[in-house]
Amino acid sequence: MGSEEASSVPKWASKPCIMGIDEAGRGPVLGPMVYGCLYCACSYQKTLSSLNFADSKTLKEEKREELFENLKADESIGWAVDVIDPKELSAKMLKKNKINLNEISHDSAIGLVVRVLNLGVLLTEVYVDTVGDPEKYRTKLSERFPSIKFVVAKKADSLYPVVSGASIVAKVTRDRAVRDWVLDETADNIQRNFGSGYPGDPETKAWLENHKHPIFGFPSLVRFSWGTCTPYFKNLVEVLWESDQMDEDGSSSSNGKRQLKLSNVGITSSKRKSEEIESSGKGRCKFFQARKLEQLTHF
Repeated sequence: MGSEEASSVPKWASKPCIMGIDEAGRGPVLGPMVYGCLYCACSYQKTLSSLNFADSKTLKEEKREELFENLKADESIGWAVDVIDPKELSAKMLKKNKINLNEISHDSAIGLVVRVLNLGVLLTEVYVDTVGDPEKYRTKLSERFPSIKFVVAKKADSLYPVVSGASIVAKVTRDRAVRDWVLDETADNIQRNFGSGYPGDPETKAWLENHKHPIFGFPSLVRFSWGTCTPYFKNLVEVLWESDQMDEDGSSSSNGKRQLKLSNVGITSSKRKSEEIESSGKGRCKFFQARKLEQLTHF
């Protein structure tokens, strides 16, 4: 059985099933983080143990590719992935209400469980390679899915074949994503010799140094929220946002934002009153006031 995109769920999925979850690409400064899962009937566990799955980090790339193709062709196995874009990772970690990497990881794993359950697979046991404290993580998962037994452990990818399989799914998917990555940027001098993507890799460091832009920063492949990128920001051009300056000097934009929001949903007392407020510019951002810009409702 293939990924969750398969058109029908096999008969074995209606019997008690186990699933393993693991990630690839948590540490690199380049490329996506990928969460992968592998699931099968509990009765298939012995066969699964004989398929030579192992922690993907201990296997050479050729072997990982071979095993991945084997499990894809195995109709007694199902798998799925969640590919988290580097821009999404950075945006979540830098937003006002920050979401740390552990929370992002937990949400991805939970999302995979939900996705497989929604396929109609009868999950009874799920094995997870831990992120953070194993017992707290297990409790969190058990509270969310009380009908499933969770085993959360360090190095689960080397302890449980079902997690080893998930590790291979995640690792091969990430390797292929990085290898085939289509850069959004169109600069002629962008090279693909970025090494492993890990912060300590000299080739990766050299690539970052050679591909920083004084205004736009790094290409979309880079997780710019990583501390690895901080030293490269020293010589970048400082950008001053007028809206930030407005907030800092004490001007209140809350009424303007609220007025616009209310008028957008039609709660203001009258159309004329809304138009008068817009024309006067009261409560609007300094950027618009200084340029005498008005909101248009008709073109």
